Amino acid sequence: MKKEKTNAPKDDELRRELVEHFREKRELLRQQWVQQMTAKGLLAGLTQDEIETESIIIYDTCVTCLETVEYEGAKTYATRMAERGVLRGMMTEQIIGGMLTLRDVYGRSLFERYQHDIERLSAALDIYEPVANKILSIVALAFVEEREKTVRQQQEAIRELSTPVLQVRDRLLILPIIGVIDTHRARQLTEQLLRAIRAKRAKVVVVDITGVPAVDSKIAGHLVQTVDASKLMGATVVVTGISPEIAQTLVTLGVDIAKMNTVGDLQGGIEVADQLLGYKVISAEPETLNHQEKGK
Repeated sequence: MKKEKTNAPKDDELRRELVEHFREKRELLRQQWVQQMTAKGLLAGLTQDEIETESIIIYDTCVTCLETVEYEGAKTYATRMAERGVLRGMMTEQIIGGMLTLRDVYGRSLFERYQHDIERLSAALDIYEPVANKILSIVALAFVEEREKTVRQQQEAIRELSTPVLQVRDRLLILPIIGVIDTHRARQLTEQLLRAIRAKRAKVVVVDITGVPAVDSKIAGHLVQTVDASKLMGATVVVTGISPEIAQTLVTLGVDIAKMNTVGDLQGGIEVADQLLGYKVISAEPETLNHQEKGK
């Protein structure tokens, strides 16, 4: 059998030649890159020192990837760059636009070097372009993932603010729920409540759903599960603010209402909670009246 000829030795030789070319022209090409990014407005918000440092690191990282055909260094740096970029409010156009500009600068330098040898230029581009595109995709993916991570964190913060667990007094918590409850939010508020019960050593929790417009079967199920889980944590749940519409829904859905301690409104719920905790409300009116009579 005849062995197929391979261009691997020639490719390796040309790859080394490209790496040597980019390193030899490093300062010239880097300056061209910075100038073009500046003209496009892609460096807004960066100081001169940051531009100098970042451009050197990115340039050298790309050349190293071309030399080794390994991308771990590029992935690590892309992640750090995305974290800083998102934190500082940099737009997608700045990050991706900067990398596209560098890719063009590299490409033009190859055209200038091999413009009189089209065959070698084509071979050089075959080696260079896959590496450049891979680096671009790594940077783009890192930036998108960091954006999504930031959005998720912001959503979590908003959800936590929208379902605060408040300590009214020793061993008594209130969880006022406002707005639409989806499955994710229902699970989250249950987790928050259970953590608060443990941290505050609560014995009674008043869950007020006055601000909840509607409850479906899944949410009703979560509500019952929250009551059961709280009992396992040693706390009694008092549910307040059930509207006539929600009451009808719960009955229609066949929810086991016997498991739920329900009271009409929040004030009534707190009074029931005080009774469960053994608190007594003592009126201060008689004493106040005595003082007023003595003053006469």
